[in-house]
Parts: sequence; C-alpha cells; structure tokens
Amino acid sequence: MTKIYGKTLEELHTLLVSKEITVVELIQETFAHLKEIEPEIDSFITLNEEKALEMARAIDEKGVSEENILAGLPIGIKDNIVTKDLLTTAASKMLYNFEPIYDATVMEKVHQSDMIPVGKLNMDEFAMGGSTENSYFKTTKNAWDTSKVPGGSSGGSAAAVASGQIPLALGTDTGGSIRQPAAFNGIVGMKPTYGRVSRFGLIAFGSSLDQIGPLTRTVKDNALALNAISGYDAKDGTSSGQAVPDFTNNLEKSMEGMKIALPKEYLDKGVDDEIKDAVLKAADTFRSLGATVEEVSLPHSKYGVAAYYIIASSEASSNLQRFDGIRYGYRSENVASLEDVYVNSRSEGFGDEVKRRIMLGTFSLSAGYFDAFFKKAAQVRTLIRQDFKKVFADYDLIIGPTTPTVAFGLGEEIDDPVTMYTNDVLTIPVNLAGLPGMSLPCGFSNNLPIGLQLIGDRFAEETMYQAAYSFEQATEFHNKKPEIFERSK
Repeated sequence: MTKIYGKTLEELHTLLVSKEITVVELIQETFAHLKEIEPEIDSFITLNEEKALEMARAIDEKGVSEENILAGLPIGIKDNIVTKDLLTTAASKMLYNFEPIYDATVMEKVHQSDMIPVGKLNMDEFAMGGSTENSYFKTTKNAWDTSKVPGGSSGGSAAAVASGQIPLALGTDTGGSIRQPAAFNGIVGMKPTYGRVSRFGLIAFGSSLDQIGPLTRTVKDNALALNAISGYDAKDGTSSGQAVPDFTNNLEKSMEGMKIALPKEYLDKGVDDEIKDAVLKAADTFRSLGATVEEVSLPHSKYGVAAYYIIASSEASSNLQRFDGIRYGYRSENVASLEDVYVNSRSEGFGDEVKRRIMLGTFSLSAGYFDAFFKKAAQVRTLIRQDFKKVFADYDLIIGPTTPTVAFGLGEEIDDPVTMYTNDVLTIPVNLAGLPGMSLPCGFSNNLPIGLQLIGDRFAEETMYQAAYSFEQATEFHNKKPEIFERSK
C-alpha cells in the first residue's frame, strides 16, 4: 500500500479520490504508525480507534468526492475541546473521567467535513503552561529532541504533527499556545482573529483571549483546515459575523508591493542572537520577493506579559470556580463537611500551576486591589491595541520571532514560573489585541527549529497565508524533518 507519511492533505485527498487507498486503510495505517511513535513522544491522552474506523468505513461506503478535500483525513484534537462520547480531560485530574454529551462547534464542523478524529492530545492542565509539563497524565516530548519540551499548552498537538503521527491537529491559543509549540516543533500554527472560530465547547481559560486554530506541516494545509472550522456561531456570543473567504485564494499572489513592519522591540535583549539572525534573513527573503520591510515600534508590548497574567488569571479564576466537586469535576472522598467537599476537591483536583493562577486572579479581582491591578491591566491592553492599530494604518503585516529561544530542556524551567511566563513575551500582545498570529519555520539553532511569527490586522488571515506561502516556497526550512519522522518513511 502507498505510504502516507509526509504527504500533504491535498496529496492524501488525491490518493483517496483515485482509490489508491481507502479511508479505512489510511486510518489503519495512521494508528499503526501513531502507536509506533507514541511511546517516544507521549502526545495523546486518549485514542479513538474503534469509532475512527467505524467513521472510515461509513465514508468509504458513500465515497470521497473531489470537492470535499478533507473527507476521510485523520485529525487530532487538543483535550480541552469538548467531544461527544469521547473523554475530554483538559489534562486535569479534575476532569479525568469526563465524557461530554455534546460536541463543541468546531467538532461539528470537523464531522461536517468528514474528517476523522483519531484521539485527544496532551496539553498543559486547563491550557496553563508553556511546556506541556503541567499535564496530570504525562509529559510530551519535542519531536526534534526528546530531551526538550514541545512547548505549550498545545504541545501534544504540535509534537504529534511534527513527528508524523498525524497531518493535522487542532490546538488553542490564549497567550501563544499554538504558535510557541509550532515554533518549537518546526511546523505551521495559526491563531486566528478572536471571533473567527467559535469557542462554544472549548473549556474556557481566559474567555477574552482564547481561540482555536490548526497546526499542520505546510501553509496550504493550514489554510485548508482554517476554511473548515471558521464561521459565525450563534452559540458563541463573541463569534464574529465577518465573511469567511477561501484562505487558499491568494496563496500564489505576488508579494510585490506588500508592506511589512518589523518591530524593534521584537529583536531586543532577551532574544537569542541566532533567532534574531534568522528573522533578519527572513526579512531579506520577503524583500527579495518584492515586499517592503521597515522597522517600526510597538512601545507598550513590553508591558504585555504583566497585563496578560493579571487578565488571563482573573478570567481563569472565574471560569474555574464551577469545578467544585459538586457541579462539575473530581470529588474528594476525604470529607467531613460541605466545606471539605469544596476545599479538598479543588485542592486534590487541580495541579500547582492552576492553583497559582486561580490565586493570582482572585487577588487581582478582590475589592481592595481591583483598581491597582485588573483595571490597570485593562488600560495597558488598550494601549497595546492602539500600538497595533497605528502600525496597521501603514503596513499589511508585522513579522518577528515567535519565541526568544528555541525549545528548552525538560524540567529546566518548570520550577521557575516567572521565567516560563516571559517565554510568551512575543506572542501575548497578539491575544491582548485580538489579532491573528501565525508561526512557521524560518531556521535552526543546534538542530532545533526557529519560528517566524506573522501578525495580521483583524480578519487579515488571507494576507498572512499569502505571505507565509510565498516564504515557504522561497525557502527549504519546511522540508527538513526530525529524525523520528524520517525514520518512519
């Protein structure tokens, strides 16, 4: 049978339409390969093998049409996206046995496109973390070097795609949780404009920041996936009615005349020299393609981390109050009173990082400190939005590094939350402003991938995909694969 590893979504679709492989064969081979790699990477919490094969048989019976480009293709789902009759744990002891009775809206769209969910992917507990070391179940490893972190919180999604287990995964991004793991694993990760993809059925962390998006090996695959999951949803009060274009429309359009901004703050101290060099070379590549690249300033970005951790933690402390051992979640057996049920269930059910953020958020929202912390953070958020607005008045796109460093070692930063938080310094401002952001590979340092971040104006994903595709076609970074991937060919 034709091997599937390394094939794009379009190539797999062609094989299915021409009947060179059946959907059942594709899914069987996916699971066989996935199980071979999984012990080294640890990217899945739950596999969905029986139901996936049942879906595959049904799609084979009705046939894969040329128009339905994602039909029959395997997809992995981050474990904070609610899936009907399939465990959804958010990587927490609090939800270790939670089997939802409904699907998130993105899952309804996955099923409408006839994609086949093969399993639920590991993550930092309730999406809080940047290394996937905060999961209750397991620690995922980087596909390029298993002694390194895969990034987080969508580390399982990124490592599963980069290692060749699956061609496509869904992640979520509250402060960089799609882009940072995409950068650490050398793949393409898109955090769409806030409101572009429905959040209904996403277990909330920071409601004004969360967004679902795709992780893939190529830019075109990513655009095809975003086509499938975007659109207005009446069940999400923050969903946008903005028209959804075909994100593949402009992929081959020339970069001639495009104006790109490069913020000086994104190449400031704290960013590794090799990463700065890779980004400056990427700027030269865009110039060679006909774009103009000029230095700009985003002066309030430096306050982004502080503002973000107050706003996100405040929203988390409210969102997670429902997990109390009575209405939802794990219930402690070590109780003698009603108060014990609340206190012991939350103490035993939540991990340390979640507790830390609940305490930080509760403190920030308390009566005596609201003005000094939450209100001030909200004002900073407005200033950051205004910075971006000024730049986008003159430029089509912003570029910069996705992360200040390449992937760091497992266990290296997990006991130092402040250092861990500052890893998100380059991605957080995008969430605070509600803008779309993408990471794609632009170089290597010590054989670990470097991510280039593209930032667009609101609902300018088409422009971002155009620039990303042009860059991808002009360079070879996306063709380099980790050893674990190459081994499986």
